[in-house]
Amino acid sequence: MNSKKLLVIGELNVDLILNNIKGFPKVGTEIIADTMNFTLGSSSAIMASNISAMGINTSFCGIIGDDEFGKFVLEELQSKNVDTRFITKKSNLKTGITIVMNYDQDRANITYCGAMNFLTINDIPWESINTFSHFHLSSYFLQKGIKKDITNIFRKAKVAGLTTSLDLQYDPDHEWKFDYKSCLPYVDIFFPNKVELLALTKEINIDLAIEELRPHTNIIALKLGEEGSRLISGEEEITLAPFLNDVYKDSIGAGDSFNAGFIEKFLEGAPLEKCLLNANLMGSMSTTKAGGTAAFSSKEAIDKQKQQILNQQL
Repeated sequence: MNSKKLLVIGELNVDLILNNIKGFPKVGTEIIADTMNFTLGSSSAIMASNISAMGINTSFCGIIGDDEFGKFVLEELQSKNVDTRFITKKSNLKTGITIVMNYDQDRANITYCGAMNFLTINDIPWESINTFSHFHLSSYFLQKGIKKDITNIFRKAKVAGLTTSLDLQYDPDHEWKFDYKSCLPYVDIFFPNKVELLALTKEINIDLAIEELRPHTNIIALKLGEEGSRLISGEEEITLAPFLNDVYKDSIGAGDSFNAGFIEKFLEGAPLEKCLLNANLMGSMSTTKAGGTAAFSSKEAIDKQKQQILNQQL
């Protein structure tokens, strides 16, 4: 196992995933889904679970309710050897849930946030922060309790000597109020996708959006789905094609798995191109199983499937 330690901060919820849906819901009507999966949800937890399965020593900080969903979340994380001692259980709160409606390569989500709204800067284990090497935070817009302190959170992590990464995820309020000029200088790796990048910068194309962010960022690892990925670090730019699989289940957690693959190699000190290549591989692997974590059972199985994907691409 890599000797460096990762601390993931973020939201915790379960996913109820519906597949093969006959149409789209309308008020006053009922439709049928042919298959259903109940899995660990949330961008942060999926990323933590998968990178821990890859062999990175991972701890998680978040809040759950004292309920069956919260128990399920803890058991799922612990089954992948994620350290859960910094997860707080609140008896007066309910663990969140996302209803995921899958439609081919896209999906519609409905999320009840629950306990994730109540995580604050004071819940982060600052007294132990020096024991970690890297700090990752996901789903800024879903966590009302940390919004006002986001720049200070990343500043404190950097002052403590950690490398850092951030995945904003989608803003359900469509406001995109994030002071990137203040916060992103303290973020070593910023992980947007195309939709998020354009919405955040309010630009009309990727190139203009990148130029808007370039003065304020260190590394942008841009997720482009079926178009692959693109990395920007100062004047260095790398574009890589995707790894497309013969077997496709869904894209839930693919972006989080991309993050995990990138950070895995980043913590090993690999060149940025290798970090991006591994990110593409892990994102691709995620789509071969339903839900965000099923494709990542153990390091040995991951390494074997990684080689299979590489061989298939060649």
